[in-house]
Amino acid sequence: MSFSSRDERGPPPRIGPKAVEGDDAIEANETRGLTLRAMLPNAITAAALCAGLTGVRFAAEGQWAFAILAVILAGVLDGMDGRIARLLNAQSRFGAELDSLADSISFGVAPALILYMWVLDDLPRFGWLAALAYAICCALRLARFNARIDVEDQPHKSAGFLTGVPAPVGAGLAFTPLYLWLETGIELFRDPLFNAVWLGAIAVLFISNMATLSWTAIRPRRDIRLWLLALVALAFAAALLEPWWTLTAISVVYLALMPYALVRYGKVKRRRAMRDKPVKSPGDEPV
Repeated sequence: MSFSSRDERGPPPRIGPKAVEGDDAIEANETRGLTLRAMLPNAITAAALCAGLTGVRFAAEGQWAFAILAVILAGVLDGMDGRIARLLNAQSRFGAELDSLADSISFGVAPALILYMWVLDDLPRFGWLAALAYAICCALRLARFNARIDVEDQPHKSAGFLTGVPAPVGAGLAFTPLYLWLETGIELFRDPLFNAVWLGAIAVLFISNMATLSWTAIRPRRDIRLWLLALVALAFAAALLEPWWTLTAISVVYLALMPYALVRYGKVKRRRAMRDKPVKSPGDEPV
């Protein structure tokens, strides 16, 4: 059940943000009550928002490990809410808007504040600008995604790719120097200038138009699926035993796969260009 269910006696009610200033809000008697099944995905999204904001609280207390884990928990919950909504057939415009808002705070604002409190405040001006750039670019990336939901012509999406780095992945990449500092204690990873530049680079990846890999584009062959399952199980065990090294390795692997995604999407573009190239008939040749 969703907010877009139509009443047979009249036009469908407006949903989501107001289209223009004169739009009226939905009256309480114009909508039916929501079932718990329909509310479950939104409750998970709200829990993800709470986890992201709790990460900021841990950072304010200097508990950097718990701050990272809170944002990671937000990422896990963010990956669950959409799938549960589709499984329960409980998608709604309200849920989509809430999800984008939660992502902007949990993976944009929260990591920016955590990293600023960790090291960027040593550069009062440039460090804060880097944190702002990261948070703003994350919000812009999510706004671009929402604006293109109903657009049919999406070359990256139709080929199984994403445009730019997703918000949860960007948060994980932004924390990479913090992973290494927690594991090694080397002060180089806590250099404020290095972290400001690193955060600015992630901000650029948010709003870039480059094609990045999507989970839907990864389809392993049958003969390596068992090996892949074993690798995932070992990665999970490594995350329990050596979480910071494991998270660092995941970040490095993702960055290493970005050129591969560009090469793979380039092949898709060439195949499309050859397919759409008009075929000349014999009568079109000049005399």
